[in-house]
Amino acid sequence: MLDVDFSVRDEIFALLGASGSGKSITLKCIAGIETPDEGEIILNGRTLFDSAKKINLPPQLRRAGYLFQNYALFPNMTVAENILLAAVGSAEEKRHKLKENLSRFQLDGLENVYPNELSGGQQQRVAFARVLTSHAKILLLDEPFSALDSYLRWQLELELAEIFKIYGAAILVSHERGEVYRLADRIAVMNAGKIDTVDGKREIFKNPKTLAAMILTGCKNISSAKKISANKLFAEDWQLTLTAENIPDDLKFVGIRAHDLELRAEPDENTFAMEVVQIIEDTFSYIVMVRANGGKPIRFEVDKNFFQTSKIYLRFPIEKIILASD
Repeated sequence: MLDVDFSVRDEIFALLGASGSGKSITLKCIAGIETPDEGEIILNGRTLFDSAKKINLPPQLRRAGYLFQNYALFPNMTVAENILLAAVGSAEEKRHKLKENLSRFQLDGLENVYPNELSGGQQQRVAFARVLTSHAKILLLDEPFSALDSYLRWQLELELAEIFKIYGAAILVSHERGEVYRLADRIAVMNAGKIDTVDGKREIFKNPKTLAAMILTGCKNISSAKKISANKLFAEDWQLTLTAENIPDDLKFVGIRAHDLELRAEPDENTFAMEVVQIIEDTFSYIVMVRANGGKPIRFEVDKNFFQTSKIYLRFPIEKIILASD
C-alpha cells in the first residue's frame, strides 16, 4: 500500500528508503506509468492526475523526464535516435539539442552506435542525454547509479550535480544515504509505503526523529530506551544510563553514530569503561566493537593509529545523541 503526500519546489528532493518501501512506485505514479487508486498529482499548477475529477494524463503529455534504473534504451535505435526520441521543436532545434548533449556527456562520435555496443556508463549517459533533450519540467531519477561501479558512479554523480543546475526541480530515488546527502536539498524517508519523516538533509541526519530514519541515515548504534528523568535515559540494550537533552516522554530508541563516539582517558559524564570485543580492520580505519556491563556490542570507528587494548573509555557526547519516539 502506498500513502504519500509531499510537495517539491525549486529543489532537489530525495526519497530515501529500503527496497520495497515504495520509492520507485511513487515516481512511476508521477510519470504516469502506474495509476494510483486515488489522490492528486499536480506539476506547475497543471493537473496530471485527479481521481475525483477523472483526470489521468498519459506519460507522454506529463512532461516529466523519467530516468529508469535499466536506462530503457531502444536496442534497435542508434544513440542519436534514442536521444532525440522525446525531443520537441524544429529540426534545427533538435539538431542543436543533440549536439549539445552529445558534447555534455562525452558521447561525440557515438551517434550511430547501438546500445548493445556501449558500456554501462555510456548507456547511462545516453539515458541522461535523452531526458535533457526532452521537454521535461521535472526530473524523476530512479536509482540512477545502481548498475555502475564506484568510479563511474562518482563521475556521473558530478555530472548530475551540474544537470540539476539546469532544472528547477528534481526527485531522486535512492537507498544510498551518501548519495542523497551530496545531491539533495530535502530528504523524505520512506518506510512501508509511507513517508516516515521529511526535513532538510542536514537536519534529518543530525536529528532523524524515527527509528526508520535513524537506520536509513546510517546510524549503526541503536538501543531501545526509556526516559528516567528530565535529562536521564536508560539504554536498555547497552545497559547504560546516559545524560541527554530534550528527552521526550514517549522515548523508545536512542542512537549514536560510530564516528561520534570519543576516546577518553578516564570515566566522566557519559564516559564509560568499555570491554573491547572485536577489532575489525577496514580500508582506512578500525571498526572496534565494544560493550559495557554485559550489554549488546557498540560500534566505534577510529583511525589506524588506535592502540589496541582490552579496555577503553568512550564518551557519548550529549549533542551527538539521537532520540526517537517511533
